[in-house]
Amino acid sequence: QRHPYRWNTIGKDISHIEKATMGDVKAFYKKYYNPGNAILSVAGDVTPEQIRNLSEKWFSTIPSGETPERNYPQEPEQTGTREKTVERRVPQHAIYLCWKMPGRTDRKFHTIDLISDILSNGNSSRLYQNLVKEQTLFSEINAFVTGDLDPGLFIVTGKLLNGAGREKGENAILGELDKFISGISDDELQKVKNKVEANLIFSKLSVLNKAMFLGYFQMLGDAALMDTEEERYMEVTKTDIRNTAGWLFRKERQNTLFYKAISNQTNG
Repeated sequence: QRHPYRWNTIGKDISHIEKATMGDVKAFYKKYYNPGNAILSVAGDVTPEQIRNLSEKWFSTIPSGETPERNYPQEPEQTGTREKTVERRVPQHAIYLCWKMPGRTDRKFHTIDLISDILSNGNSSRLYQNLVKEQTLFSEINAFVTGDLDPGLFIVTGKLLNGAGREKGENAILGELDKFISGISDDELQKVKNKVEANLIFSKLSVLNKAMFLGYFQMLGDAALMDTEEERYMEVTKTDIRNTAGWLFRKERQNTLFYKAISNQTNG
């Protein structure tokens, strides 16, 4: 409703692109694509002195420009459910359930990320085992998170199998979330923690990834956060999971998008 990213950066509709002038494009480029708004991240067998010398050699003649202020209006607290149905020529009905969640620097982010992993990371996850394998309501189902400097979304997406309509599919997902809020096992939490820890450790073996992580966390405000990621995930407890899930999945915070298939293979 308020945030400039309430629609995609390319524009809400084709008219936004059609009406853009060369002056608009150049002004945007000058404002945001300058050294004052950039982060240089270097990893490898180099010294700080070498980096400074090479940076001055190649970049010193470029005007620094100004650092744009990030003071975007935030979305109001959601106080009621929202839902929408669209009809498209797609092979299957699809359900998207979304809840607003904090951004990357919030302490809840790591807890919510683990919630998404417990629900849908791998064939042993809750949603896959119960809704794909046992009840055979969905051909595939996933849960994932978004969010960086700004708040993001916790999203559950599922593609319904023949004979499963919106109400049945949505109620099945919400039923799994209710069971999740009731509690998880020690093994479930430890399993996803092990996966996260392994992924973080192996990802840092690459020099390129190290440079990307440094730049990313500097963008978030502190490059040193790169070294505390594992710790933040490992600190999450079952109580954190239960309390955060209870807050996250409240009914008044839910948003539902139903993609209704109208192709020749439309589901029932």
